[in-house]
Amino acid sequence: MKPSTMRAAVLRHPAPIRDRPLTVETVPMEEPAKDSALLKVLACGVCRTDLHIVEGELPQRLDAVIPGHQIVAEIVSSPDPAHVPGQRVGVSWIGGVDGTCRFCRSGRENLCDQPTYTGYSHNGGYAEYTTARTDFLLPLPEKLSAIDAAPLLCAGIIGYRSLRVAEVKPGMRVGLFGFGSSAQLLMRVLKAWNCEIYISTREKRHQSIASDLGAVWVGNALATPPQKLDAAITFAPAGDVVIAALRSLDKGSILAINAIHLDRVPQFDYDTLLWGERQIRSVTNMTREDAKEFLKIAAEISLSPNVQTFPLEQANEALLALKSDEVSSSAVIIP
Repeated sequence: MKPSTMRAAVLRHPAPIRDRPLTVETVPMEEPAKDSALLKVLACGVCRTDLHIVEGELPQRLDAVIPGHQIVAEIVSSPDPAHVPGQRVGVSWIGGVDGTCRFCRSGRENLCDQPTYTGYSHNGGYAEYTTARTDFLLPLPEKLSAIDAAPLLCAGIIGYRSLRVAEVKPGMRVGLFGFGSSAQLLMRVLKAWNCEIYISTREKRHQSIASDLGAVWVGNALATPPQKLDAAITFAPAGDVVIAALRSLDKGSILAINAIHLDRVPQFDYDTLLWGERQIRSVTNMTREDAKEFLKIAAEISLSPNVQTFPLEQANEALLALKSDEVSSSAVIIP
């Protein structure tokens, strides 16, 4: 028999206290829609997009919402016979698409006109239980523990999509500008692909981690690598970093901007920075195919992120630690 209430970290508008925007409280158990499963949350990764949501940088969608979109969970009940109680699954940022718009029909569901966002337009995983559409439940390799898998479900997947957008191939020279959780996960994939990796980041601690992980070169956030790059990905939401990455590209190379929010990009000289068939592309969301491909790779290379865990009652502390860069890699909430 399922409980009638659950503990959850809730964001209400306006937030009661700016530096503690979430209230951890007992709320009614959410009833799943007819196409959705009821899930018991095992772990939920903390993402910088959660910070954008709680700090109002993304416009509010609901009067009250439970954040969290890197969810590892166990199925409690499901209308789909392919998903049985006790099965372990993942839930990510895209919680559903309309399936009918021209983007969905052309295999670009990440650009859907009417998407559902987990932990933003639909309650997420900072809770003991949640619900999710059965067609957006992600199968998880047995090799990945719940704590290891949680940060992969957004930071990892969106990093992998960035590789695809930048058309990275094994053996390339690749620059990562910014070195938080997503970039650190991505570096392990690039190492497995025998790429030369160049890291630009402002944090001394992140510079040290990059060196320890085997970067060919490490510099500050706006530094220019000593070699021209075949591809680059920016993770910092700063226009100056975009210019620094462009400056590092060889001719015919692609810069992928991995940011849901970006400040003003300064004026730049087309002749020296973009001419020569260099390209700038943005990375928007991810597809279920991205998720399946990346999780398969993660299991094959035994990807195990550095994780700091927090109990549900410390959800605010987890967000503050992420904001102040006190977490060296990934933060995960354990309900």
